[in-house]
Order: sequence, then structure tokens, then C-alpha cells
Amino acid sequence: MCATISLSFPNDLKRDYVVGVTGAEIAQSISKSLSKKAVAYSFDGVLHDLSDPITMPGAIEIITRDDPRALELIRHDCAHVLAEAVQELFPDTQVTIGPVIENGFYYDFSRNQPFTLDDLIIIEKKMREIIAHNQPFIKTIWSREKAKKTFVKKGEFYKSDLVDGIPENQDVKIYFQGDWFDLCRGPHMVSTGQIGNAFKLMKVTGAYWRGDSKNPMLTRIYGTAFANENDLKAYLAMLKEAEKRDHRRLGREMNLFHFQEEDPGVVFWHTKGWKLFQNLVNYMRRRLDHDGYMEVNTPQVLDKSLWEVSGHWGLYKENMFKITSADNDAIDKRIYALKPMSCPSHVQIFKHGLKSYRDLPVKMAEFGIVHRYEPSGSLHGLMRVRGFTQDDAHIFCIDEHLASECLRINDLILSTYADFGFEEIVIKLSTRPEKRVGSAALWDRAENIMANVLKTIEQKSNNRVKVGLLPGEGAFYGPKFEYTLKDAIGRKWQCGTIQIDFNLPERFGAFYIDRNSEKRHPVMIHRAICGSMERFLGILIENFSGHMPLWFAPHQVVVAAITSDANEYVRQITDKLKDMGLITTSDLRNEKINYKVREHSLQKVPIILVCGKREAEKSTVNVRRLGSQNQVEMPLDKLIALLLEEATPPDIRRVNSV
Repeated sequence: MCATISLSFPNDLKRDYVVGVTGAEIAQSISKSLSKKAVAYSFDGVLHDLSDPITMPGAIEIITRDDPRALELIRHDCAHVLAEAVQELFPDTQVTIGPVIENGFYYDFSRNQPFTLDDLIIIEKKMREIIAHNQPFIKTIWSREKAKKTFVKKGEFYKSDLVDGIPENQDVKIYFQGDWFDLCRGPHMVSTGQIGNAFKLMKVTGAYWRGDSKNPMLTRIYGTAFANENDLKAYLAMLKEAEKRDHRRLGREMNLFHFQEEDPGVVFWHTKGWKLFQNLVNYMRRRLDHDGYMEVNTPQVLDKSLWEVSGHWGLYKENMFKITSADNDAIDKRIYALKPMSCPSHVQIFKHGLKSYRDLPVKMAEFGIVHRYEPSGSLHGLMRVRGFTQDDAHIFCIDEHLASECLRINDLILSTYADFGFEEIVIKLSTRPEKRVGSAALWDRAENIMANVLKTIEQKSNNRVKVGLLPGEGAFYGPKFEYTLKDAIGRKWQCGTIQIDFNLPERFGAFYIDRNSEKRHPVMIHRAICGSMERFLGILIENFSGHMPLWFAPHQVVVAAITSDANEYVRQITDKLKDMGLITTSDLRNEKINYKVREHSLQKVPIILVCGKREAEKSTVNVRRLGSQNQVEMPLDKLIALLLEEATPPDIRRVNSV
């Protein structure tokens, strides 16, 4: 009698199967139509090839091509087809790695002559031919010796290097598609034909082998793939719209900031850009003050000993900028680091002066300039920089405060995002990583508290906030919440974080006096809302396409004269609006009014007031809003009241309405 196993299906149905049954056989046993549609199966939440045998009880689900989980397989298979197409067209090319990434995939190649955009057209055509052949994906298991010998014989030295990195106790998996094969962990769909034709090669860039600048430079080809043509068209349309909204282009057009080669990864703010930056800081400062935070400021340069105590020197050193004292200073020869974050400094402030449990929680905030090393190839305008301002804050509290403080921080984060128009928010709990500090018991406590808080957040939001889990993605000192928001064209941005830390206060010897007059280490909550202020501004610029809300705009109103007869009236209006606190300028140039309007519209000024002799006589203005072709004439007093209301920041409006 054959041994059997019990498998659970999504509809709560359970069936017994012979040990070693494959996913394909299970699909066939359910229905022929499902068998034809199946591309993989999920076992206890992990995707597998349909041909993989099942040897133990568990939860199984047959995955069809239209299942969202199949999209990763489509892209993965597409990367393999890309590599095959490249080697058919350019036989001298070595293939290296080709992972799935967000919105697509890439493959890195080693070739004496880099690929061009014209090459992509030819490669894409060859890919469609390979897909049309509908070759099955066949998995084989090789010994390490056979795999290494085969790849060396083919001249695939990068693949040989990858084989060396596979642990000896792991199988070496080789996937064939016809005669072409690749080293791969899998899984794959049944055949190349299931990829479909909804894919496109996007761009060519350089990339170092294993991401190390000491290694050879490779050529990376990026592509995207979707389950159907409509999804591909929607994605390409989004990219086209994103190009129009690119904050780097808008930054130039609006004269906000610039970057230059002498100082890669740091921002040169121009007058209007700095005003925009200060608008964000002032908004955040008001929110923090209202919520009971104490603002502090700490040094940018700290002795490495502090980073050794915190654990950063051992676990984060490669991302830190190191500096030394002057070479001729033999007495004070020391090693320092530019701070990548403010948490150790805030512990130092907490330690000054004796604290009682009655003093807690202590909420400490800083708009701190921090520096982190990012590879030059990853720098991207305001979105990825080396020097930035972090809206960093730390709450020192006792265990009993943890849940309530996390919920209060959550309310602050969500209301901040709502003030800027972001309503679709995802919060994910990131749990303990492989490299970490602290005992398992402390991690268990922290993760249990945060899991319960996340349930409460989900319930309070009436499912407006989506939640999820990121196993192994926590900080080295504690678990964290990651807040992701969706912008006007559907892109997702991870910004805010809440992190519980039982470790840092203990490592630095921070304490308070508890109810029993004994010393106790506080718990530390790390918190950021914008994260990087520079990056958050980049997100806002792209989200609004430069059309900033009036309350946030760096230049709110321009009053333009149609003829010189209206110049004095224009000056009076300008002065009046300035006195009311609106950022206003006059345009009295001897230019046609259409030219003036067009120029100020390109500068993304929200309100353009047009005045001539007739408007001066009637004490009216013609109002043109950014993005509208229409002008509305209205009395000056009515306009001022309207603008003052619109220019009031939402947080102040809430306070005034109470």
C-alpha cells in the first residue's frame, strides 16, 4: 500500500494523495481545464514548479497565469528568454544574473562591446521568436562538479563563480528551455509560450559584477513584462506621465535646486527650492510642537567609539563616511564618522540629568543633517542622495507606554500624509533580520507588541489602511513599521517608519528611576515621518507635477499688468497681499500679457492675477489658476478672503476650527 499525505485547498477542502504526487497531477485530478491553465503551485505559501513532487502534508493552491502571483514567474521566465536571445544573437556574450525586480526584470551580461538601444529592438524580436516556439522549462539537478565543469567549458566564468557560492548542502538546479540552459533557483512556468507578448525591453545601463566597483563592468538590460497587453500599455503610459513629472526636470524649470559633479549626492538649494524646503520643515515643526516633542540639535561628526557602542560600526560601517583628525595632531589623533542617523546622539541628551518614570515619555525630535554612502550609480536626484535632512525623533518610555505611543505616532503619520493628499497607505511590520543585536526574548516582546498595534491600526482605519508583513527586514536593533504611500499616478513610496528598540538605551547605559527607586533602562522608539526631507520633497514635486497647493507653494501669487496704465494698481494689490502674508510679486514688464502668463505658468505659480485699466477702475482682478485656461473676474476683497483661506496650512486650519 502506498503512503498518502493530506493536502488542504483554499476552499477548506482536504484530499489525500500518494506521497510524491506533483502539482501537475493534482491540477489534472481537479479538472482538465485547470490543468491547462496551471503554471505553478503554492505549497504553504511558497511557489513551486508544477513538476515538483510533494512529500508532506500542507496547504496547496494551483496557480494559474491570471493569478497576481504568476506575474513574478512571467517576469522571471522573460529574463531567461532575454538571456537566450542575447546569446543566440551575440555568441561571445557571457550571462551572469537576471533577477525579477519591481515592475520588471533585468539581466547582466559580459561583452567586450556594450549593447545599444538599437540592439534592444533586435533582441526583443528574437525573444518573441523563442516564446513562439513554446519550449518547456525542464529542471535538472547537477552535481557541483558537473555544473562548474560545464560552465567553464562553455566559457561562462561568471556562472562558474556563482556555482562556487552555492552551499555544499544545496542542490545545483539547472533549467533547460530547448537546448539553452541556465543556473537558477526557480521556479518557472511550464513553457516559454506562457510568457505571452506583453513585454518590452526598456533600457541599457552599466553595472559592476556583484555591485562592487572593484569588479568588471557589465552591461545590464532592463525589461518589463505583464500578464496582458492592457497592463503593459497602462504601465508604459504611467512611465510617460512620470517622465513629465520628473522632479529633476521640474527642479530645473522651476529653478529649485541643482546637483554637480564636484559634490555627488548633495543638493544645492536655490531660493525657491529652499523656501519649499522650509515650508515642509515649518509644517513638520508645528505638528511636532503640537504633539509634545522637544526639538534638539546634535553634532554631525562623532567619535567612532559612540558608533561602536551603538553597533553601527560593526553592522553599518560600509555605509558611513569616516574622517580623521589632522595628520600633524599627534596628541588628538582620532577617527570620526559623519552621523548617518541621530539616535546615539539623542541617547546622550537623555542621559544628561536624572530622569524619573514620571518624566516619561520624553519625546525628542531633530531635523538632523545625516550622511550615508550610496554608490554613485544609485544616486537619483532628491530621491537617492548621500547627504540629507532626516525628520528624526525618538521617544524614551516605559514598556507600558509602547502600544499607546506607537498608535499616537501612527495617527501623526497618517494625518501628515493626508494633509499632502496621500490617502492610500500600506503599513508593513518588518521582523528580526539575520544580523541583529539583543536577545530572542526581547525580540519576541517587541514583535508581539507591534503585531497587536498593527491589528488595532487596521481595525481603527476601517480597512482604509492596508497592512502586511516583511519577514527578516527589521533594523538590526528592533522590529519596525514601514509606511508606504501611493502617489497621483499609482507609484508607491516607502517613507515613514516606527521602530522599537530595547537595545540602544541599555548599550549606552541610559536609565530612569522607576516607582521602586531602582534604575531601569527605558525603551526607545525611533520614528520618522518624511524620512528624508529631500526625498519627500521630490515625491511631492512629482505627485503634484510641480503644481503645489497654495499653502505650500514657494511663490504663491503673481500680479501682472496688461498695460502701464495699471502699474500703480498692480503695486497696490501686491503690497496688500504681501501684508496679508502671501508670497507675491509684480510683473510690470513691457511684454504682452499672454507671454507673461505663459512664463509664470511654466514656473508653476499657482495664482496669476491679470489687471488692466478697466480692472483698476472697478477694483477687480482677473484670476487665472495654474492648469486652467479660464479667467474669472472678481472683486479684490473677495479674492483676498478666498486666497487667505486657501493659503492657510491644513494643520492650522484644524486648530482654528476647534
